[in-house]
Amino acid sequence: MDVRIKVLKTEFYEDIADEYLSEGRAVGPCPILKEGDTFLYKSGEEAVMPEGFCPWAWVDLYAAISRRAIDRAPREAGKEYWYKHENKTIECCTDGVRPVIFLLEAVPEEE
Repeated sequence: MDVRIKVLKTEFYEDIADEYLSEGRAVGPCPILKEGDTFLYKSGEEAVMPEGFCPWAWVDLYAAISRRAIDRAPREAGKEYWYKHENKTIECCTDGVRPVIFLLEAVPEEE
């Protein structure tokens, strides 16, 4: 199963940047990804990062992306699920100053 990766939000914490980064707020938010960017992970192309995706975010997200791609089992009756939609999850890169929030969505085979 393929996985659609959508950038939901990009954050930038100026106060933390000024306090801890050598260039402070001049580094700005993520220079690679923008809100609304969408990528498609093709499950048949094992570990191939989509073109234009951030390599650091890919390292952070690959395990969750590959789990989404192979997780085809429907939710068990009565089992609590954190998200409203069983085919969607929210993940984040680990950049503590300028994190990017992603929506991972399993794409049905028909698409």
